[in-house]
Amino acid sequence: MHRKFRVLSTSKIDPLGSEMLAPLCELIVPPDDRADTLRRYMADIDALIVRVRLPDDIFTKAARLKAIVRHGVGLDFIPVSQATEAGIPVANLPDSNTQAVVEHVVGALFALARDFHRIPGLLKREGWSVRQAYHGLELRGRAVGIVGLGRIGLGVATALHHGFGMRVLGYDVATQATLPDFIVQTSLESVFSESDFITLHAPLLPSTQHLVNAQLLGLVKPQAYLINAARGGLVDDSALLEALSENRLAGAALDVFEPEPLAADHPYLQRDNVLVTPHTAALTQESVARMSVGSAQAVLDVLHGRCPTNLVNPEIWDHYLERWNLRSPR
Repeated sequence: MHRKFRVLSTSKIDPLGSEMLAPLCELIVPPDDRADTLRRYMADIDALIVRVRLPDDIFTKAARLKAIVRHGVGLDFIPVSQATEAGIPVANLPDSNTQAVVEHVVGALFALARDFHRIPGLLKREGWSVRQAYHGLELRGRAVGIVGLGRIGLGVATALHHGFGMRVLGYDVATQATLPDFIVQTSLESVFSESDFITLHAPLLPSTQHLVNAQLLGLVKPQAYLINAARGGLVDDSALLEALSENRLAGAALDVFEPEPLAADHPYLQRDNVLVTPHTAALTQESVARMSVGSAQAVLDVLHGRCPTNLVNPEIWDHYLERWNLRSPR
């Protein structure tokens, strides 16, 4: 009997994905996701499902590794260039968590506009009289600035414009020729200076590291809010904390951080005008199931010589088939 493939998932996946792998694969979940722990497993692994950031040298002793699948979208968790150099196919799941993140961002915007993150605590501590000082915001006619106009950015824009009558200002590094008419494309500076809410949906690249810096935050309205459910590295934390402390920004909703996990004594956790969530925007029951099933399918495809739906480094595919003596089905 042919031995089972050994598949390492950096953390647990949904049972639907585990069940798909079970007939042909042994699924292994390490006791923790520290870099040294993951390195210890690499020599005897056929495929890797990625849910945490991998160290750049993870492939140095991974002679058997044939497939790397991102349980989600962001490729900054994977050293793709090193994988490509090693001849290892990398796949991700571009639309697996779009709806989940869109809904999280819209919910976070609501929470900021209506003080949902603060009012319950104030009510418990100070009583009914807190309503005398309450002044929530209505969204209709206000401007939301969206940095990054991919699937999630467009989803947020559509929900807020059509659902609540918000004006949409958009900025994207890439030219978007087919954007809906209701999105006004403008400069990054204009997005920050003219928006009432700013939400980040750009990928983390060397060019976008600390994109939100002191200079940009110096342009915002003092009553504006910032939402980040993309990548923590997009924001210069010291600049954001300074803007919040000096009341040059009304508040923020942050789901991602650099580094993660967020330290227990981090200043964000001490501020009542910052809504903090632990990188959960993409983690609904439905999206986790989609990501797990999609990851399992991509692993099985690659291990059997079938090109996965979203192969990130297609230039190595033919070499991969030759190296492992596989035939791609016609």
